[in-house]
Amino acid sequence: MTQTDSMLVALSRQMADAVERIAMSLVMVSGRPRQPATGIAYDDELVLTADHVLEREDRLTVQTYDNRVLGAQIVGRDSSTDLAVLRVKGLNVPIAAAAAEARVGQLGLAVGRPSPEGVMASLGVVSKIGGPLRMGRGSVALERYIQTDATPYPGFSGGALVDVTGAAFGLLTTGFGRGAAIVIPMDLALKVAGMLTKQGYVKRGYLGIVSQQVRLPPAQRSDAQEYGLLVVRVEENSPAEKGGLLVGDILLTVEGQPINDADDLVAALHGDRIGKPVAVRVSRGGIPQTLTVVVGQKG
Repeated sequence: MTQTDSMLVALSRQMADAVERIAMSLVMVSGRPRQPATGIAYDDELVLTADHVLEREDRLTVQTYDNRVLGAQIVGRDSSTDLAVLRVKGLNVPIAAAAAEARVGQLGLAVGRPSPEGVMASLGVVSKIGGPLRMGRGSVALERYIQTDATPYPGFSGGALVDVTGAAFGLLTTGFGRGAAIVIPMDLALKVAGMLTKQGYVKRGYLGIVSQQVRLPPAQRSDAQEYGLLVVRVEENSPAEKGGLLVGDILLTVEGQPINDADDLVAALHGDRIGKPVAVRVSRGGIPQTLTVVVGQKG
């Protein structure tokens, strides 16, 4: 056997070991009449899965690596990020380890438990790291995402993309309908899971304005910004009104982040900024001004 052959055999064994390691943390989720899906055990009696695979809340079960079938309850779910948290009493499986931040070009194994027969895996690479993931005007689903060319077999939603040690880069889902496997980074997925566990929903910020995209005058444009948001209405008693925003202002940046369109604004008002003052730069009559607005929370 040549040195190259030995290296390939070693890599092959390492990848098989990685699948075995994550497999114990993956459960089969039966939450819809058709194809089961997958879930990742991330804490004691808590499982992360894809929201779109939960079509029913009654008779919801999971099956573990050691073939136990257990009842599950939905703790919280968020259709925007396609994430849901399940509580499973007596789960008693190893908790999935989180990998270091993914890098483009790294090997990744997509692993799911789509049937009682056990886990399935496919090999690929981290092909892209991007964000935000936009689902329509004014709607940002994910601040960051990972894309892989590993094959997402039926039932892989809620499964994991792992590195060669079996640690999870993130949760795999096909629920965004883009024809590619999207992976929600593990740190972001756990952040959403924490909010869902605590309150059953995800906090999202707002200013309380109605706006429309406008092209900025040449003197106000930059490489990162050609457009802004013209304020056409300010809601009464809203954070925007309290912060001094006026109809006719052109919103340029929030905390220095360029606001080219409504999607940029949604991304800038993420949950961490709710209740906190942010610097909002506007053009008023062609003159730049900076206002301070306390970000509100959508009801």
